[in-house]
This record gives sequence, C-alpha cells and structure tokens, in this order.
Amino acid sequence: MANIKSAKKRILVIETKTLRNKMINSKLKTLIKKVNAAVAAGDKNLANESLKVAVKALDQAAAKGVLHRNTAAHKVSQLTKAVNKIA
Repeated sequence: MANIKSAKKRILVIETKTLRNKMINSKLKTLIKKVNAAVAAGDKNLANESLKVAVKALDQAAAKGVLHRNTAAHKVSQLTKAVNKIA
C-alpha cells in the first residue's frame, strides 16, 4: 500500500478510470455482437442501424483514449466491410 498522499490519490483515480474503461469496452463488445448478429441473419436494415450506433461508440471510445485510434478505425472498417457484403 502506498504511503505518499499523491500515490494514494493516483490509486483511487486509476480505479475510477479502470471501471469506466471496463464499462465502455463491455458496451463496445455488445454493440459489435449486435452488428455481427444482424449480418449473420442477413438483415440489412438492422445491420446498417446497429453499424451507425457501433461506429459512433467506437469513435467516442477512441476520443476518450479507451481504444487506440487505429484499433477503432480497424474495427469500424471490418464492421463496415461485413455490412456491405450483405446483398
């Protein structure tokens, strides 16, 4: 356990940020699964709508630093490619 006051504060701040990151990552995984499920079902309208929501969430996560911007861009690209494959 830390003895210095600033180190104790950093521990609290890190715990808060870790919880926020876990929440955001969990939400992202759910949104990505929804897009993939719509693609697997072949529902183009649902896939497009869920893609919009997922892209927005990925961009926000990248802006907040939860995801690296290249990782977010990669995931957006893959999801978009999957949705565009639906005839």
